[in-house]
Amino acid sequence: MFYGLSAFPLTPLKEGTFDEQSFINLLRPVVDAGVDSLGILGSTGSYAYLTVEERGRIARCAVAHADNIPVIVSIGALRRDDILRLADDAQAAGVSGVLMAPVSYQRLTEDEVFNLYETVTRQLSIPLCIYDNPATTGFAFSDELLFAVAGLPNVGSIKLGRVPEDLSQVRDRLPETVTLGIAGDWRAASALQAGFDVWYSVLGGLFPQTALAIARSKETAQSERLEPLWELFRRYGSLRVIAAAAEMMGKVAAPALPFPLQTVQGEPREALARLLAHLELV
Repeated sequence: MFYGLSAFPLTPLKEGTFDEQSFINLLRPVVDAGVDSLGILGSTGSYAYLTVEERGRIARCAVAHADNIPVIVSIGALRRDDILRLADDAQAAGVSGVLMAPVSYQRLTEDEVFNLYETVTRQLSIPLCIYDNPATTGFAFSDELLFAVAGLPNVGSIKLGRVPEDLSQVRDRLPETVTLGIAGDWRAASALQAGFDVWYSVLGGLFPQTALAIARSKETAQSERLEPLWELFRRYGSLRVIAAAAEMMGKVAAPALPFPLQTVQGEPREALARLLAHLELV
């Protein structure tokens, strides 16, 4: 499950509530393309802005429309009780794995993060992916903490936003059952070439064929062709850009993002429109 291309679709909203039909319509081409897994309610899925009840409904909807493709669902939240309920709901829905970043209003210590993962993994019967996402959480895993958490029961993967300088050393210290995944779509081809196992992809949630071509070939030339899009991702955030693309293509209603988030507007949106017309994304 934690290998290949894991596609992360948007969670579209309509008048502030979950737009189930648009979500199903987003899933269909991704499932038909044959991605290796679906990443539901990740950062691209706006999980932090949704209630526990909404997230349970979305998880059930994803599993119902995933055919035989494994579904990975984020269970990150501020409160332990919410995390454990989300984990229970996800497992009851039939997901194949869960994803969790150390979300907190107050910046966490390493001991607090280890205790968080230790508590959650004890309650799981399915594998968990650790998400090191300091740009969002404000917390960066040290190597020692990452290795310690990776050694907990039921940990199956690590989602990193960086490529370690010495990947072989990292591999040597990780359990053989834990895969390495890359976040940040512009890094994907080079990370896969270097030996990463999985690309956790924003692009794949809207343009699965294009993402699959990069994931399968691991050719940097295919990724470099998309550099103008990657630059928009880096500058404005991939969520704002990919949601704008979905709006412009008529895939979701505008505004698709939870308030107060906004898709890119003005000149960046015009630049995106030009890219969509010329990049032949599918």
